[in-house]
Amino acid sequence: MPFVTIELIEGRTEEQLKAMVTEVTEVVCRTTNAPKENIHVFVEELKKNRYAVNGKLKSEE
Repeated sequence: MPFVTIELIEGRTEEQLKAMVTEVTEVVCRTTNAPKENIHVFVEELKKNRYAVNGKLKSEE
């Protein structure tokens, strides 16, 4: 039973997230031979004001 966790910065549309989850499920199914109904995908969205690169919060960009 594969578990996939995806962390990304907030800002994608619901349609983009649905497409990503569908594609990830397809790839995991194809590469591991796991049935789709056993593949779990967790999407964790990080708030821009809680994520920094090079000392700058993403919300400051």
